[in-house]
Amino acid sequence: MQSMIDWLQQSWHTWRKPKTLGQRGEDAAARFLKRLGYTILVRSDRSILGELDIVAVDGETIVFVEVKTRVSDSAGLPAEAVDDAKQQKLTRLALAYLKRNDLLEYSARFDVIGILWPDSSKKPEITHYINAFEATGQFQMHS
Repeated sequence: MQSMIDWLQQSWHTWRKPKTLGQRGEDAAARFLKRLGYTILVRSDRSILGELDIVAVDGETIVFVEVKTRVSDSAGLPAEAVDDAKQQKLTRLALAYLKRNDLLEYSARFDVIGILWPDSSKKPEITHYINAFEATGQFQMHS
């Protein structure tokens, strides 16, 4: 019986679906934020509207963190992918999160973490854009 358990434990790694680049980037971003003293409230918060990568607390501010991970900057920096349309979507998602969790009285901001993680590198290059953009669109939040 023990040999069966040993075999299952050793084989588990080959059965697991490997993490995607995006998942690895979000893991690295969460570790990075924790080292800065942020408290992670939730990761990959999915709703009918979409997904928030990381919701954290920095002091008394709720921070909605969008994480963009790329293997190179040949198509531009990762954070450049957070365009106006993405900002509007994140604003709607954040407002829905605040309403759903009865947190509308707290200040909030949007951070973006851009990660460059070439296949040949064990450690990513992380760039943190604090207060990267203001709430946009007809669903603006007011603090």
